[in-house]
Amino acid sequence: MVLKMSSLFLRTLREDPADAEVTSHRLLVRAGYVRRVAPGIFTMLPMGLRVLRNIERVIREEMDAIGGQELSFPALLPREPYEATGRWTEYGANLFRLKDRRQGDYLLGPTHEEMFTLAVKDMCSSYKDLPLTLYQIQTKYRDEARPRAGILRGREFVMKDSYSFDVDDDGLRSAYARHREAYINIFDRLGLDYVICSAMSGAMGGSASEEFLATCEIGEDTFVRCTNGDYAANVEAVVTPAPAARPIDGLPAAQVVDTPHTPTIETLVDLFNAQEDLRRDGAAWSAADTLKNVMLTLTLPDGKREPLAVGVPGDREVDLRRVEAAVSPAEVAPMTEAEFAQHPALVKGYIGPGVLGEKGASEIRYLVDPRVVVGTAWITGADEPGKHVMNLVAGRDFTPDGTIEAVRIVDGDICPIDGGALEQARGIEIGHIFQLGRKYANALGLTVLDQNGKAQVVTMGSYGVGVSRAIAVVAEQTADDRGLCWPRELAPADVHVVAAGKTDEIRGGAERLAEQLEAAGLTVLLDDRKDVSPGVKFNDSELLGVPTIVVVGKRLADGVVEIRDRKTGDKSEVALAEAVTAVVSQIG
Repeated sequence: MVLKMSSLFLRTLREDPADAEVTSHRLLVRAGYVRRVAPGIFTMLPMGLRVLRNIERVIREEMDAIGGQELSFPALLPREPYEATGRWTEYGANLFRLKDRRQGDYLLGPTHEEMFTLAVKDMCSSYKDLPLTLYQIQTKYRDEARPRAGILRGREFVMKDSYSFDVDDDGLRSAYARHREAYINIFDRLGLDYVICSAMSGAMGGSASEEFLATCEIGEDTFVRCTNGDYAANVEAVVTPAPAARPIDGLPAAQVVDTPHTPTIETLVDLFNAQEDLRRDGAAWSAADTLKNVMLTLTLPDGKREPLAVGVPGDREVDLRRVEAAVSPAEVAPMTEAEFAQHPALVKGYIGPGVLGEKGASEIRYLVDPRVVVGTAWITGADEPGKHVMNLVAGRDFTPDGTIEAVRIVDGDICPIDGGALEQARGIEIGHIFQLGRKYANALGLTVLDQNGKAQVVTMGSYGVGVSRAIAVVAEQTADDRGLCWPRELAPADVHVVAAGKTDEIRGGAERLAEQLEAAGLTVLLDDRKDVSPGVKFNDSELLGVPTIVVVGKRLADGVVEIRDRKTGDKSEVALAEAVTAVVSQIG
């Protein structure tokens, strides 16, 4: 049936919505694809739903092609499975929790690893039942602290999540590779510009993990890529190439020096370079020669708090997101004054490794940047007011409890693959794939019998696509100053026929052409509104973003219509008798 705008549940707006922050939010509301219900919650209107269904179709086709089987779990879920895996607590405030009339605890599903695991446990008992890939396309719920950017970051959203189940790790790696290829096919078909980045698994758990990020300036995710083109990673997952350990023999002894009035790294370095007895031959001291120790507090999922000290070169800043990724699921914040007071061994501004770590007076866990290797010598706090120590050697004078990826990545950092330079860019997460391993299977007792009748814990993979988010991402990447501009695979219609006139002849000609196009197998949107000017109709055709526009106007009297390409703006006149053939040919 032809979609007639005279009766379609659609209203376009001339002005941007007041709360719109980004292009996709502004245009999707103005074009009548979505409407806001509450912060982070949107109604998908008929035109928006058509785009959503097209994205779902692409995903289903690619998932079915790798042997996936679709099912659908409820969104309302019991507490017990999530408590068994620890995520009832780990998800913290992001989880929507509720009680039923019997005071039983439930949640609105943020993701469904537990449910998939239990379903397979219930129905599979032998290695002969595997390998298995299951998936669903379903609404998810996360209580985002700051929902923003329309449907890009909402509290309710549609997601495709799939899960692979295998007897061994080789099977998992094969399933992961198949999903990776399927995701490449999906995002290529959606017409997205994206990169595949190494990533952290976070609360999902597991080992190998990659993110598919759509490149976009308004993206919340920062990633890095090598200028040589052979590496990309989420900032949280960047690995610092550690220098080789250095010989300790022959290094000068550590020396405590008076350093009054040096509250910053800059003033400390200036003092060392200014004092004759502290200068060194060959090169001036720099911030990179200092080791600053940053005091943080971790909040664990159960609410307990514990201190953490992070040591980094003085020319680098600590990135709390990278720290948080390294200590997940704990949350991270700078140590407060009250918390400092609980550790009298800490001398603020002059904290050194001596009071940190298992053997230090404070017994605070001490992790350092990977650059702090054995044999490196540092200027750092001497744990006394107004004093620092120079020539403090790692592995000789102090031993940290371990290393942590904590420094903020900057352009020019070394690529861990080939030593090239890294550069930063921004993106929006559209997909994430994980090799979960046996975390959930162990927690929930998912085993099968192998060929020898021995119970084997099943290994799993998890693979997600942001379905409703993809609508906004495509809009961000393809919109222009005139409106939306959908790729053909996703467009709510194949062709938009505009009756650019108020006479019965023009409206009738447009309607007949629309019916002929539909008979040729195309989905047709017809602007048959009677009391709307041609100018408004042209503006709406560009705002709505259907890739092919056919204008039926005054030239109809000469047997001619106009075909417009929404993306390129190219126009051509064709004979009315040849219009269907011409449109079908353009659509391909």
